[in-house]
Amino acid sequence: MADRVGILGGTFDPVHNGHLSAAREAVHVLKLDRLILVPAGDPWQKKAAVSASGEDRYAMALLATATDESLDASRIEIDREGPSYTIDTLRELSGDPGFAGSQFYFVTGADALSGLPTWREYPELLELATFVGVTRPGHELDAQLPQSGGRIKLVTIPGVDVSSTLIRRRLLDGMSVDDLTTPEVVSYIRKRGLYSQVSS
Repeated sequence: MADRVGILGGTFDPVHNGHLSAAREAVHVLKLDRLILVPAGDPWQKKAAVSASGEDRYAMALLATATDESLDASRIEIDREGPSYTIDTLRELSGDPGFAGSQFYFVTGADALSGLPTWREYPELLELATFVGVTRPGHELDAQLPQSGGRIKLVTIPGVDVSSTLIRRRLLDGMSVDDLTTPEVVSYIRKRGLYSQVSS
């Protein structure tokens, strides 16, 4: 039976409990064999907003997922030169012998899916993966999802009220973030002196 593999992309600047909660719930709801966090190497949509290097963001994602057998992190976009596009990541994973026969589920915020037709190489994206939009309980999607023949799904996942921006601001203000991400990530941030001089 083919593996069901989830892909959760993002800047993860830094990875936090909200990311991990969504990842674990997606594994449960979608019955995934594993889910991979994929930090963007050169995020074309958020280039100016990234504070930590790709290596640091990958290292934090790896630390955050190390104790959960259903979660993993990949440096596939960190190692690729140029802007990070979802189509390139899906093509590379699909061609990897380690994922032969796997069914891919690309997990993202539900609002982002309304703009999916504007993504690079759409509609080939839908040939390579099922796209899963994550919504919070009681949240209604403002925009209409594109027609996809069942290749776009919505999943309701309880939200954790935390963001990477909040973490960066609290660190800049000298406040604790121990309750917002894992102890391993907090330790790494302190050791590397990350986010001590960020503007957002």
